[in-house]
Amino acid sequence: MCNTYRFRPFADQPFEEIRQIGVPLEFPEGRPNIEPRDEIRIGDSAPLLTRTDTGVALRTVKWAWTSPQGRPVFNFRSDDRSFANSLRCAIPSDGFYEFTDALPGQKRKTKWLFTFADNPVFWIAGVIRDDAFALLTTEPGPDIAPYHSRQIVILPTGRVMEWLDLSTPENELLAPLPGGSLGVERVFPAQADLAEPQLFR
Repeated sequence: MCNTYRFRPFADQPFEEIRQIGVPLEFPEGRPNIEPRDEIRIGDSAPLLTRTDTGVALRTVKWAWTSPQGRPVFNFRSDDRSFANSLRCAIPSDGFYEFTDALPGQKRKTKWLFTFADNPVFWIAGVIRDDAFALLTTEPGPDIAPYHSRQIVILPTGRVMEWLDLSTPENELLAPLPGGSLGVERVFPAQADLAEPQLFR
């Protein structure tokens, strides 16, 4: 499951999307200084949006609440669930990571970075409980299926408010992406790491 993602904001993206549709962007914790982060991990605090009576609030919230068994809940299945009475949120990202088995000769798992083809920055659907958030997951689309049996829910460009307001049926929003929506890059091991040493040239 997705346990690491990336967010490197630039040129006010993706928050400019909110301003362009005329929804006030509020800062209940004060205007934050959001630094670029290549890896946001379980237990880290990260920016997200929630709906308010007058607009949307940009908040910083911890990733993963604690289950009754004491385990961190960082991904949450959306299948056959309604989130009408949940505190819904949207988490900004420009990439997320998945892991597959180690390649021959490697001890660590293979790490893949997925990015959204339509937009350099996108929103992940999430929910908040106990002052912490989790990323919603669904069945994998064709881009993810070769790498993992689940996929985080990425909101199509321009539809973040439909999730926060729940103005569109949930089964339309919390769905896998069609093929070609995501780009993928192997980040570990890098191609150069697999090159065989050249003793004689």
